[in-house]
Amino acid sequence: MTDKKPKKAKRPQLVFTLLVEVGRNENDGLPKGATGGALMCFASGVDEAEAVRETVAVLKQADLAPLDVTGYGTLDERLEMGHDINDEERELMQQALDQNSVVVYQLTPFFEGQSMDTVTH
Repeated sequence: MTDKKPKKAKRPQLVFTLLVEVGRNENDGLPKGATGGALMCFASGVDEAEAVRETVAVLKQADLAPLDVTGYGTLDERLEMGHDINDEERELMQQALDQNSVVVYQLTPFFEGQSMDTVTH
């Protein structure tokens, strides 16, 4: 009798679209006078929770201050919701998958009186 453990099936990596709201932090690279910002990111992970954890860790290493993360799902999920996804986004999603990484697609700085509502609506 052997004590070999059965191998777990490796779950495939997926790419998730995440909108991350960030506050200010010294050396964060946001424009002078900005109160924070929003970053649209494509992040790989076996599930959305892993993609969120990895994205938050990467942004913290870049001296950003993540406050909130909104997930928009995978490419297929976004297409099912009727999202229009351009070729550039698709290429960056593939890059995130190929490199098992987080790719920041867009940064929108916030100034006094602006919030995530101006980005998502």
